[in-house]
Amino acid sequence: MAKAPILTPQAEDFPRWYQDLINKAELADNGPVRGTMVIRPYGYGLWERMQQEMDARIKDAGAQNAYFPLFIPQSYLTKEAEHVEGFAPELAVVTHGGGKELEEPVVVRPTSETIINEYFSKWVQSYRDLPLLINQWANVVRWEMRPRVFLRTSEFLWQEGHTAHATYEDARDYAARIHRDVYADFMVNVLGIDVVLGRKTAKERFAGAINTLTLEGMMGDGKALQLGTSHELGQNFAKAFNTQYLSKDSKQELVWQTSWGVSTRMVGGLIMSHGDDSGLRVPPRLAPVQVVVMAIKGDEAVAKVRELGDRLKAAGIRVQVDDRVDTPFGRRAVDWELKGVPVRIEIGPRDLENGTAMLARRIPGGKEPVTIDSLVDLLPKVLEEDQAQLLRESRERRESRTADVSTIEEAAEAAVAGGWARIRWADLGPEGEAKLGEQAVSVRCLVAEDGSVPDADDAPGTIAIVGRSY
Repeated sequence: MAKAPILTPQAEDFPRWYQDLINKAELADNGPVRGTMVIRPYGYGLWERMQQEMDARIKDAGAQNAYFPLFIPQSYLTKEAEHVEGFAPELAVVTHGGGKELEEPVVVRPTSETIINEYFSKWVQSYRDLPLLINQWANVVRWEMRPRVFLRTSEFLWQEGHTAHATYEDARDYAARIHRDVYADFMVNVLGIDVVLGRKTAKERFAGAINTLTLEGMMGDGKALQLGTSHELGQNFAKAFNTQYLSKDSKQELVWQTSWGVSTRMVGGLIMSHGDDSGLRVPPRLAPVQVVVMAIKGDEAVAKVRELGDRLKAAGIRVQVDDRVDTPFGRRAVDWELKGVPVRIEIGPRDLENGTAMLARRIPGGKEPVTIDSLVDLLPKVLEEDQAQLLRESRERRESRTADVSTIEEAAEAAVAGGWARIRWADLGPEGEAKLGEQAVSVRCLVAEDGSVPDADDAPGTIAIVGRSY
């Protein structure tokens, strides 16, 4: 009798496969309160690597890290009408503390535009204080009615950037810089996901923004996942919080602002973009463990893998030594495969006799014997090849499953069939967008004919990318 698969096959039930993988690869568990999650060490290791890569790029863009309170006075949110209306259904509100009813309810942070603007209005006095570029790594709470681990949870981890500028142009350009040089660079070159950079329609725009830039990735089942957004806030929050500065002409002017964020949703995107029926596949540039060196059995093999592990670490490779020879080798190999570690180096008594090791590659698959002495030079090349393969597969999937269409009906049909559609925004428009919504299909973003981000929704030649989403 054939063995039952470790994971539900993707083709049979993609959502069940996703949940199986999270459980079997020990990435996360459901929390005790509906909609919350417990991120396990391996899953948190993925998030830590994302943080490290993103944080470096954010700082290169000139922003500094700070921290603002979790609790926000409810009155702050009511100052910007569109903002509070957009978030009202998701708010968690605290009415009691210390055994007493609070004089004013406080909201558990859903995002920090309001509280940060309260302090920006104090900190910004003159044009010399601008631009003010702040980022924070934090948790947020948005009460989720249809939770799904990493993708939609009532509490999640993220970074949120908030900036104030002297001019509209400066704010616009900075939002675009974050979109392109921070988010897109990370997602393409580290996550290995071929994201589409575009502009959200007015219907999908962030509450309180004048423009939202988005990055959309196609998952393994053809659905879209919004992986990050960068918003031009205009002067909406500056007006609400009276955030002004004294210009060079000695005039009081309102600042122009941006906000931008990515979250632990990227872990879900990683799983659904690169995972297969054997488990996760982690891009080598992201992987907390790029290479696991495994002793099959025997004391000599244990000594050798420890020695090799030290050599590889010294060469700058992120390595874990697995010398648990009291645990069956097959079980350990399957566990590492589920976790998606890019390379396994397997060494046993026979390998030692020959001066070789078995090189197992998770991303393309397959095994081959190699000399142990060649590994320090060989592995960096192998890891880069595998990184490139994941990005290539992501791009090929998106291109092969995106159809150019000319009618609303064709756009809906392509999305329902498990792909994306490209349709001229002039042929779709807000009315067509509303009709698509009736079939759980949405406009993921707007792009120009050349693939760039259009300056306005109605810019000539604007194309709508249409699909179903998470």
